[in-house]
Amino acid sequence: MTVFSPRIRGVLKLVIPFALIPSLVILGAVVFEGQRYLIISLGIAVLSIVLFMAGVERRNIGSRRMVITAIMTALAVFGRFIPVFKPITAICVMTAVYLGAEAGFMTGAFSVLISNIYFGQGPWTPFQMLGFGLIGLIAGYLSEILLKNKALLLIYGAVSGVAYSFIMDIWTVLWYSGGFDWGLYSAALLSALPFTVLYAVSNIAFLLLLSKPVGNKLKRIKIKYGV
Repeated sequence: MTVFSPRIRGVLKLVIPFALIPSLVILGAVVFEGQRYLIISLGIAVLSIVLFMAGVERRNIGSRRMVITAIMTALAVFGRFIPVFKPITAICVMTAVYLGAEAGFMTGAFSVLISNIYFGQGPWTPFQMLGFGLIGLIAGYLSEILLKNKALLLIYGAVSGVAYSFIMDIWTVLWYSGGFDWGLYSAALLSALPFTVLYAVSNIAFLLLLSKPVGNKLKRIKIKYGV
């Protein structure tokens, strides 16, 4: 028994990550006043759950996959406390390639939302949720290629670091100027270059470290529990 019909699942898997959630993020960029960004962040969290459910073909599989995804999210949250180098991207990618694109998005979005209870919630949170969520989602779409070729997996990790910086610098420009300006955006990208390089190197390092042990564990879990 499916959670949604195949047609509805297909629509939700397309509309939620590429239309509804980005629209919410942009809305959050417009209404920075007060605590409205919390409503935006919670809205993204709810949509992430719906997206996860849309990626599940049978209810019993969904409950098992949810438990494993929750564990991976907890690991990503813990990883944000590691100084300088953060394994959050690697964990999102590994979750996505073994448990599905929607699980990868949920891991990325929720790991940010939960860990920012400590690091600080703000209007940047929706951008972070979208950034890490999309990194996981796209990794899931490319799972067959990434699992077969470790070099491509590492390249994806490096590109993810650059892409995340691009997304977060949109927030930087909006925060600084109250609107989007290509000149400021280019300057923000240039000034953030050392951090972008750090993101890319960190992602490569953790994918090298975690891809085999975490991958083997997730592979055995998939076979044992049929997720």
